[in-house]
Amino acid sequence: MDSLITAAALALASGDALGALKRVALRDDPPALALRGIAMAQLGDLARAKALLKNAARAFGPREAVARARCVVAEAEIALISRDLTWPVKALDAARKVLEAHGDRVNAAHAGNVAIRRLVLIGRLDEAERALAALDPTPLPPALRAAHELVVSGIAVRRLRTEAARSAFDRARLAARTADIPALTREVEAAALVLATPAARLVSRGQERSLRLAEVEALLSSRTLVVDACRHVVWSAGNAVSLATRPVLFALARTLAEAWPADVARGTLIARAFRGKHADESHRARLRVEIGRLRAALAGLAEVSATKRGFALSPRAAGDIAVLAPLVEGQHGAVLAFLADGEAWSSSALAIALAASPRTVQRALDALAGEGRVQSLGRGRARRWMSPPLPGFPTILLLPGPLLTD
Repeated sequence: MDSLITAAALALASGDALGALKRVALRDDPPALALRGIAMAQLGDLARAKALLKNAARAFGPREAVARARCVVAEAEIALISRDLTWPVKALDAARKVLEAHGDRVNAAHAGNVAIRRLVLIGRLDEAERALAALDPTPLPPALRAAHELVVSGIAVRRLRTEAARSAFDRARLAARTADIPALTREVEAAALVLATPAARLVSRGQERSLRLAEVEALLSSRTLVVDACRHVVWSAGNAVSLATRPVLFALARTLAEAWPADVARGTLIARAFRGKHADESHRARLRVEIGRLRAALAGLAEVSATKRGFALSPRAAGDIAVLAPLVEGQHGAVLAFLADGEAWSSSALAIALAASPRTVQRALDALAGEGRVQSLGRGRARRWMSPPLPGFPTILLLPGPLLTD
């Protein structure tokens, strides 16, 4: 490898993208194309970076499998950053195996880290944790070690393990300072803010206040019976009953919890659960059936008793009842949660991340655009959707990945 290529690679490793470009900007040999692609990615021109890396991968000869594999890993990272979730994951795994077979442990570990980041993004936390346990981060240099610790913290935050997340953020800070890359240090500090900002609202006894993630974690492990409107789960002392697939039962549980210790009139329950403006005998009969189902679902956690005017909820164990609600509520909160990261998402990527049909996601985006809450860029397959980051938006509690640890 010639001296200019070596100098450019060292500049990129230290975060000096412009310094790298000065050395290889006028060269079109495969190593220079690859380094230019990485430099353009660091400068934010992802489309140009992707094209350069593809050209570099094609230009490397059959005996340069490691160089091609490194280009594939860089492409995969760019795809992840640009929210191109349709990028072939098998290509990344194949590249990782090539790098491992040729003894390039650093880039092999980096490839594994990129794959885990993708799993975390789409909420496949169990798979991410298994892959993380199998990944040896020892070969990673400080800059990539910081990125690895951000993955660790991301999983811990999604699982509501705030102490583990805080420790991972501290290790990421140390690695970023060692790497001496200001942009990386800023990224770590921005990510760590999730522990200090409000994540949800606590509603109890007619009052409400905001909670940070550590307070949410403490609440869900306390003796309080919590109706979690972020995940549609009812919690009590660490035990949980999911009502995510039973929206009527959850609507009843939330309405009863918000009114506790008072009861709720039958007409109010019918309006909240069935969207009925006027309660007739058929609505009342259906309400009795659904209340019976709610009693069975919450057996062991809470009781639902009949009163003269309606029904009341009470915990089986001594303690309060509270509702954990998102800071910002709405029909399309999960879509907004992804867009709130400030990145440009395609509708297909959102569909993959939300495990929803493309048509459902497109309808949500059209509705949000009509309200002026999101905006689109480009046309056709190049169309992307964005939303300005919302202060205090509860992205963590609305993103996929159950709080239940199974």
